[in-house]
Amino acid sequence: MEKEMELEVKRFMAGEIAKGTSLSDLQQLVNEKFNQKLTYMDIRIMASELDGIDWNAHDPKAQAKAKAEEKAAAEAAKEAEAKAGAEGGDALEPDVEAVPGDGKTVVEVSKLVRPGTALSGTVKFASGSSAEWYVDQFGRLGLENLRGEKPTQADIEAFQKELERVFAR
Repeated sequence: MEKEMELEVKRFMAGEIAKGTSLSDLQQLVNEKFNQKLTYMDIRIMASELDGIDWNAHDPKAQAKAKAEEKAAAEAAKEAEAKAGAEGGDALEPDVEAVPGDGKTVVEVSKLVRPGTALSGTVKFASGSSAEWYVDQFGRLGLENLRGEKPTQADIEAFQKELERVFAR
């Protein structure tokens, strides 16, 4: 297929996918409109090359999962807020950006969702240790893959406050 024709087909595909057309229906439409004999696999490969397509926009399972993850994150934030309130009020520091290695706790949120988690990321504790953190679908916070010394109670409290501050943005 010529590059110009392929570009035209991809533009057409992007519009149809945005409307919610399935790939099998899209195969039939492309074959009819452009007088081509493209296989389902050809359509899948071309569709995978498209940028800016929200593949979950018309998928009820993906939408339900996203809502569940948002709910779990909101519940985790509420729990952290309630815990902070029970520990003596809002002791959060003003919005000062921490730089790794400056003696402050640094929390990063991953843009990718790991299987079995609603949110995840990394933390570098003020004591120098680092770990990966996650919030599962039930709103439970956990640490794993600890590198360095076991974090102190002060490290854990600073981590929870920093995590709360990151989600408050």
